[in-house]
Amino acid sequence: MRTQKMVPAITLDPSYFKQKTNNTVDHHHQHENIVIEEIKGLIKVYKDGHVERPQIVPCVTAAVADPELGVTSMDIVIDRFTNVSSRFYVPKRHGMNSMKKLPLLVYFHGGGFCAGSTAWSCYHEFLAKLAAKAGCVIMSVNYRLAPEHPLPAAYEDGLRALVWLKQQAFCERGGEENNQWWSTQCDFSRIFLVGDSAGANIAHNVITRLLCSGTILLPLIIKGVILVQPFFGGEARTSSEKYYYMVQPRHSVLNLAASDTYWRLALPAGSNRDHPWCNPLANGSCFGSDSVAMMVCISELDILKDRELEFCAAMARAGKNVETVVYRGVGHAFQVLDKSMLAQTRCHEMIAHIKAFVENN
Repeated sequence: MRTQKMVPAITLDPSYFKQKTNNTVDHHHQHENIVIEEIKGLIKVYKDGHVERPQIVPCVTAAVADPELGVTSMDIVIDRFTNVSSRFYVPKRHGMNSMKKLPLLVYFHGGGFCAGSTAWSCYHEFLAKLAAKAGCVIMSVNYRLAPEHPLPAAYEDGLRALVWLKQQAFCERGGEENNQWWSTQCDFSRIFLVGDSAGANIAHNVITRLLCSGTILLPLIIKGVILVQPFFGGEARTSSEKYYYMVQPRHSVLNLAASDTYWRLALPAGSNRDHPWCNPLANGSCFGSDSVAMMVCISELDILKDRELEFCAAMARAGKNVETVVYRGVGHAFQVLDKSMLAQTRCHEMIAHIKAFVENN
């Protein structure tokens, strides 16, 4: 039985906080049930399975966008049975470039598998900017969350999104009617799987499943994978995890206690952090083919830094070509949750690195 864990609050930039006027709580329910897991401000899980997620980050509609970016955005349901949807971003183009089809980034948001949404304002703003600056169409997948849907649900949703995308590509080839406002802009032979934090873990596990199973997704061709601060774990603590054990990392939204809680909620019952979905270096892990390029983006002040560097080193030992970028002076999820001048500078650098990686692959 899980014991109650009171995890220190995760610190977000003040501009992302809002009054939780819409988050009403049944007080009778609150007093009658025991909280067995909690990350303050993000998720509270009761013994009877009831889950509360305060709206700590505002949600926005697809229509909300910076007009200067010139990006069109729309939500599309891709699986009515599971209610999985995607938010698409298509940048406006001018002149001769308007005829050239664009790479497609399939993006998975972060949140420890338990929180987050494609509608979170921070992701909406970041992905609209990424689409405009990097010149890519983006498909942001709103996958199912744990603990209601523990892993591998998120991985299955990622694979399902690619199968749906394959169907759209066939429709486009055959001239059949589909969501042409975005599909006519896409070069389906240049697909990149991208994600941050838990989303990066999803991207890694989705490409691993595809490569190790030999699954064919033609006419889709996956050219690369971009892992931004990938959320990995393990029973043995790394140096960066030990260093930040008692202290919230400066300019970082993830602490060790919250990380452990996310894994307890997301992994199958009875699993520990050496489960291969959590620890990609565990025995039996498959890295698949080296035909897919990879870039890993790491934050210097992230508790996950050492684990991510170990992952990159293991990939290199396995003969994989991995581009590693370390962003100095910033922490976990800085590109979406830190409004400081330094974080904004590093965010522009990250977008430039993603753009270059896509153009070179």
